[in-house]
Amino acid sequence: MDVSCDMPARYHHGDLRAELVRTSVGLIAEQGLEGFSVAKVARRAKVSPGAPYRHFADRESLLAAVAYTITGQLTDRVRTATRSHADPEAALAAAAGAYTGYLIERRAGLHIVFADSLQGPRHTELHERTRELIDQFLLLCLSVSASPQLALELLEQLLTQAHGYGTCYLDGFFRRHGYSADLVVHKSAEAARMVIRGYRERTE
Repeated sequence: MDVSCDMPARYHHGDLRAELVRTSVGLIAEQGLEGFSVAKVARRAKVSPGAPYRHFADRESLLAAVAYTITGQLTDRVRTATRSHADPEAALAAAAGAYTGYLIERRAGLHIVFADSLQGPRHTELHERTRELIDQFLLLCLSVSASPQLALELLEQLLTQAHGYGTCYLDGFFRRHGYSADLVVHKSAEAARMVIRGYRERTE
């Protein structure tokens, strides 16, 4: 069946899959993961309800493609944030701030990337891309830690902390106190810097 009848005139053959992913990322940015559904994505993309299933077997498959895109964007955001910092402490703090900023902007982060439904063997490409993101953080953590074990602990704390700052902003906690998104990103990076300094002083 010719799917072009389901698509706006701006589409070219083969573009619908990418458009569905792009639309899904935008929908999550506005409504969070709880607002994501294949039906909503189809309506926003101006295609029939069945059109997405010609490219994705089910909701999980579409969400995996979305998570793959999000992980790539996060990896690029972190890489850009750290590029101008020669000092690993400053680079790692900037990476934490970049994660918080992305979460606030897109309502998307590790809670999507590590969703339970996406952890099976069906999604090896996503897992490989996620490893690239985590490795960026881990290499920096290793450079400021006395041991691999401390580096892993630091990684865990920084990612949890950076995610928490973004979540508190999105949930309205920081906004009730008049904090802007930029201020929350700054606070996330500064909090990361304090934690990093503490880990640099520790030994096994």
